[in-house]
Amino acid sequence: MKKILVMGLPGSGKTFLAEALKKYLEQHGTRGNWTAEMLPVSNFDATVTWFNADDVRRKYNDWDFSKEGRIRQSLRMLEFALASNTDYVICDFVAPLPEMRNNFKADWVIWMDTIDAGRYEDTNRMFVPPDVYDFRVTEQNAEKWAEFIGSHILENRRRPVFDWKKETVQMLGRWQPRHAGHRALFERAIAKTGQVVVQIRDCQGWQKSNPFGIEQVKDRIRHDLDPLYQGQYEIQVVPNIVNITYGRDVGYKIEQEVFDETTHSISATKIRREMGIE
Repeated sequence: MKKILVMGLPGSGKTFLAEALKKYLEQHGTRGNWTAEMLPVSNFDATVTWFNADDVRRKYNDWDFSKEGRIRQSLRMLEFALASNTDYVICDFVAPLPEMRNNFKADWVIWMDTIDAGRYEDTNRMFVPPDVYDFRVTEQNAEKWAEFIGSHILENRRRPVFDWKKETVQMLGRWQPRHAGHRALFERAIAKTGQVVVQIRDCQGWQKSNPFGIEQVKDRIRHDLDPLYQGQYEIQVVPNIVNITYGRDVGYKIEQEVFDETTHSISATKIRREMGIE
C-alpha cells in the first residue's frame, strides 16, 4: 500500500485533485503493479481509498484547528491510511507544519501551490511551505495534473530535481508575453543539458511597453512548462539587464538558435496588440 498526501492551503484544489487522482489510479493501475496475465480479470484494477480531511473531522466531530488539533488530525489520517487494505490510499488535508507531514509518513507528497493565501488567516500564518515534496501543483487543473502525477506514481518514477551544480542553459528575457516561440526555444535549450534557468527581466512599464508584472510572467511560464518540465527548470527574477559582457575563456558560450520562418515570425509585440494592450 502506498500513502499519498495531498496538502496545501484551503481553497487550493486539494479535493478536486484527490478525486481526479483516485479515478486515474483506478483506471490505469493494477493490483500490486502485477500484469493482467498474473491476475484474474476481476482483480486486475488497482484499488484506491480516499480520505478527505473534512469527512474525517466530521466523523469525530472534531473541529479543533489549533496546533494540537491539527497534529491530532494528522495522526488520525495516518491511522485511517494504515487501516486501508488497498493498493493506494489518498489523504487530503492542509498539513500546514512539517511536523504534521512527518507524522503522516507519505510515500508521495503532492503540494497544492495554486494560491498565495487561503480563506482562513490563522491557517495562512501557520502554513510553512514544504521543502520536501514530490510534486508541486501550480494550477487548478485537476485532470491534467492527475494524469501526470498518476503516471509517475504507477511507474514509481520520481520527478527530476534541479541540480545547481549541473551544467545549465540560461534563458534571459522579458517574456511580454511568453509565446510559442519561447516554448520552442526552451525545448532547444533543455535538450542541451537537461535543465534550464529562466530569467525574467524586471522591466514592467519600461519603454512604455512591457505591461506584465513579475507574478503574471511567472504564472505564464509555469502554465506553459508545468507539469512536463517541473524539476528541470528554475525561474529567477533579475534586474532589467540590457547588456551582457564577458572576457575570454569564460567557460560558457552565447549562441543564437535559428528556427523556421513560422516560429521566427512570432512576435510578442503583435500578440500584445491583439490583446488590446498596445
